Amino acid sequence: MSVQRSAPGVERAARVLVVDDSALVRRVLTAELGRDPGLTVVGSAPDPYVARDMILSHQPDVLTLDIEMPRMDGITFLRKLMRHHPLPVVVVSSLTPKGGELAMEALEAGAVEVMCKPGSAFSIGEDAEELCFKVKAAATVRVKSIHGPAGGVPRPATRAMTKTTHKVVAIGASTGGTQALQEVLTAMPPNSPGIVIVQHMPEHFTRAFAERLNNICAITVKEAETGDIISPGKALIAPGNYHMTLRRSGAQYLVDVRSGPLVGRHRPSVNVLFKSVAKFAGKNAVGVLLTGMGADGAEGLRVMKDQGAETIAEDESTCVVYGMPREAVKLGAANHVTPLNKITDKVLALV
Repeated sequence: MSVQRSAPGVERAARVLVVDDSALVRRVLTAELGRDPGLTVVGSAPDPYVARDMILSHQPDVLTLDIEMPRMDGITFLRKLMRHHPLPVVVVSSLTPKGGELAMEALEAGAVEVMCKPGSAFSIGEDAEELCFKVKAAATVRVKSIHGPAGGVPRPATRAMTKTTHKVVAIGASTGGTQALQEVLTAMPPNSPGIVIVQHMPEHFTRAFAERLNNICAITVKEAETGDIISPGKALIAPGNYHMTLRRSGAQYLVDVRSGPLVGRHRPSVNVLFKSVAKFAGKNAVGVLLTGMGADGAEGLRVMKDQGAETIAEDESTCVVYGMPREAVKLGAANHVTPLNKITDKVLALV
């Protein structure tokens, strides 16, 4: 892979191209994005063929992309785009079980973020702020050209041991985290310590994400449910739109999944998970903060470190967005600053 483009300069608004087959959706997205002073909508396209020409003529910094469109579906277009003219892409997809699976394919094909398409095409209401936030974050991403299938050939899954463990690995990630988590988890052996994960992702998409990882990892990966036991060879991913916390029952660690207010704009929140791990696991835990926009997880990682846990922040050289790890380093929360391709080995060495 080779880097194709750099982030747009802070001195001007990010240029956005909206791609959706619905004229009404295009009008609504254009209007909402256009209200943000950090964004300029340079055009809208009803299908990938029109989008291709507009990309060349309008030179956008970031795209919003629907999945189900005429003439060429969004996934096929995304793969072609990442191969020939890489651009940051935010997928805005209808929220259906099928859409969740397609959204995961989009992330593997190179999309930076996924957002659920609002239920009403006439207004996106409270989702407008989140949409603008994601699009601005995506515009800063260093996009790489992708050649061939993402992730290579999946490895056969093997069944891990099921007895409990006193070691817990807590991982937080946001923008760029889906690919980073795949690299970390596929390198984990079947007897790795139990893992709990918060990845900023919409509701329902986390289930498809967990299932996809479960098919290519030697460990078991599942979307977390209240009462799930943390055990060797298992990774639990917080469901989208729900906080996940750790608790202890005797010698076992378990998770609770609950609703609740947004914490630092997020639900699930990395800080919420990390602080519960600090409280109940203390020095028996390892905290890992991967790529992501903003500061979620930095404070929680510091609390984990204060309670005796080993803590890792991803090195800037491998981050898609050096936001969350940077804030952790600034707080002095990271015992170790490690490139992505060495994080799994570092975790295993620490436990």
